[in-house]
Amino acid sequence: MTTEGRADVSVRSTVRAEEITFFDEPDTRVVFSGDTDDRTSTSGSRCVRLPDPVRAGVIYRDVRIDHWITAYLDVDTST
Repeated sequence: MTTEGRADVSVRSTVRAEEITFFDEPDTRVVFSGDTDDRTSTSGSRCVRLPDPVRAGVIYRDVRIDHWITAYLDVDTST
């Protein structure tokens, strides 16, 4: 973890679609690997005009997905 308490890695993204159809119900997940501190590393998303869960074969219009990942490294920097 940085000495300032800020995340070592932070990623934010936004996806917009005028129209989207899922052919299968999505199985989404975020896995932190490597030297991350799983106790404080997080991810999340906010969906606009998409139900939870989405249904296969349904047309969704004017959608937006905001997604973020914040990771803290679990590395010994005392040496």
